[in-house]
Amino acid sequence: MLHTLAVLVENHPGVLARVAGLFARRAYNIDSLSVCQTDNPKISRMTIAVNGDDQIIEQVSKQLHKLVAVHKVTDLTGQSTVDRELALIRVKVNTETRLEIMKTVDIFRGRVVDMGRSNITVELTGDGEKIDAFIKTIQNHGILELVRTGMITIIRSDA
Repeated sequence: MLHTLAVLVENHPGVLARVAGLFARRAYNIDSLSVCQTDNPKISRMTIAVNGDDQIIEQVSKQLHKLVAVHKVTDLTGQSTVDRELALIRVKVNTETRLEIMKTVDIFRGRVVDMGRSNITVELTGDGEKIDAFIKTIQNHGILELVRTGMITIIRSDA
């Protein structure tokens, strides 16, 4: 099962390496990792997606808490959240396919951020499933390059 952890850490060099090393030493693969400074410049937030059962995630959380630089670990799995990813995708185009590809971009609510004679670059935000669906739809045209940020997650606001 995919778990999403929000980890608040000190904003210092080497903290990311220590956290990633903890996962590597236990042979757990990180499926997605996003790190940024919070509203407090001394604190960074890591959003880590990792596959594992509840017992594995509990063990990883306990190990993370032992790291001096870690302030808080929250398992967001099962909570009501908003998840987003950003993708930049450079797609091969020609005069016959350009309009079709641009219509597909519109359907997925993406936007063209760069255009050349033989390729366009598309910016797409959404959950992982939306980005995967766009990639599947567009792949027959020829994906030249693909970059994804990894998932970021925040708990939904109260209704």
